[in-house]
Amino acid sequence: MSNESNLMRRERRSLLGLVLLAAASAAGAKVAAQSPAPDFTLRQLDGPNLRLGEQRGRVVMVNFWASWCGPCRIEMPHLSRLYDKYRGTGFVLLGVNIDDDPGAAKSVAGKLGLKFPVLLDTDKKVVAAYDLNAMPATVLIDREGRVRHLHRGYREGVEQTYEQQLRDLLKE
Repeated sequence: MSNESNLMRRERRSLLGLVLLAAASAAGAKVAAQSPAPDFTLRQLDGPNLRLGEQRGRVVMVNFWASWCGPCRIEMPHLSRLYDKYRGTGFVLLGVNIDDDPGAAKSVAGKLGLKFPVLLDTDKKVVAAYDLNAMPATVLIDREGRVRHLHRGYREGVEQTYEQQLRDLLKE
């Protein structure tokens, strides 16, 4: 099968995944500020499983992304800089990839030089639990495990908002 056919098939699966996400979001509970962050355990791209609940006591940023998402690729270097700057202060960044194929996530993560943990949500259960219908999506969780900020999509300059919100949460 040609590369073009494979690409088209992946894009159709990704679109189907987003449609299923939207349907699951409409049927499920809404994640909102001050609500408990839904716990999850996902396989790391290069390591053991990681459970969100084990991060309690830290400020956690969970960024949902996909290899086919252009804005995700634009946002990743900004997130990497935040991770490098604050990771020694009680901050954890988890990149949750929603691709069907972990190989696509590995390729993009390698090209972008990501150092933070990349988790694999190939069955889209975690992204559905968070009621996310846009890519990228970023959730900031406080030390007590509550969702404090939820960002859907990417716009230029949002990294300054992330940093201010992160700094505020680290001070608490």
